[in-house]
Amino acid sequence: MKPLLVDLETAWRGGQNQALLLLKGLQARGHLPGLVATVGSALGERAAEAGVPVHFAARGLLQLPAARIVREVLKTRDFDLVHANEAHAVTAAWLARAHQQVPVVISRRVGYPIGQGRLARARYRAAARIIANSEWVAGQAIASGAPKEKVTVVFEGAEIPPRFAPPQRAAARQRWQQPEGEPLLGCVGVLLPDKGQEWLIRAAAELCGEFPGLRLLLAGDGPSRGKLETLAQELKISGLVIFAGFVKDVVSVYAAVDVFLLPSFFEALNNSLLAAMAYEIPSIAFRRGALGEIIEDGRSGLLIEAANLADLSAAIRRLLTDPALAKTLGSNGRRRVEECFSADRMVDGMVHVYEQELARAPGRNFQREGKR
Repeated sequence: MKPLLVDLETAWRGGQNQALLLLKGLQARGHLPGLVATVGSALGERAAEAGVPVHFAARGLLQLPAARIVREVLKTRDFDLVHANEAHAVTAAWLARAHQQVPVVISRRVGYPIGQGRLARARYRAAARIIANSEWVAGQAIASGAPKEKVTVVFEGAEIPPRFAPPQRAAARQRWQQPEGEPLLGCVGVLLPDKGQEWLIRAAAELCGEFPGLRLLLAGDGPSRGKLETLAQELKISGLVIFAGFVKDVVSVYAAVDVFLLPSFFEALNNSLLAAMAYEIPSIAFRRGALGEIIEDGRSGLLIEAANLADLSAAIRRLLTDPALAKTLGSNGRRRVEECFSADRMVDGMVHVYEQELARAPGRNFQREGKR
């Protein structure tokens, strides 16, 4: 099987992490994937390092350079399916008329309604399959006009890492200058209003008197950073909030924190939460979007109502004062990811979708045992 992934995002975010996991997983299973990526993109560079053939497209108006690359690559008949991994890629694949040559599948990992304009609807009509990363996203897509019979859910996945050894945790705590025994709360994500980091700062201000040495580590950057720093100053806890910016070695964040927090208001799924749970970090999230599909409240983590400072503070307090509960939730969280949200399960799900569409494609005789 030779799928061609198309992803034109330049930054490294959850969708690009999933694309790289998929590319590597396909290679490990004996398939021959390729990638169309933007020049200078983080995904393109990392995929090339992993040995994936990458076709780099220049940035350009309406994704036309990428569309030309897709069209040229398909002319060689080296690929038998196109997978558009994000919105710009969907446009490029459609402009290349890829759907007239091979099956095109689209990843959908946002809860916003599909646009009702002619171009938006044409792009989605041309797709053989729309792959939602959660049941919530699938429902949102269908409600906004996506054909129900074309929508399939394949949960995103996380690699299952080794458990942290004590020296690794000690080194991470030293990096963030947090002594062992003093609580460190953590969040990994872009700093945006709908990501809700302000509620973590407010909770830290509520709890710092009760838990001496408590600090909050925010790993990520974004447009809200200035406002969040100002909020920390206003609440007189600037010294307790670590604005780490983009952390390339994000494992050092997970290794250091005692409780992982995801106060997002609008989340289709979340790779950072999956990673934290895979590392056995007890986690708390807002009951919004698809986060309830990941966390089983009270079993593999805690879910609370959004924008409720009292509930958020109480949940954090509960984990910090009950180590046995925190350990149980962390252990169950890892098991939850292993059973339902592992990278291997995600790749297997994608391969199954590819196989189905190739079997339906006219003039093709793809067979499972005849992978190329």
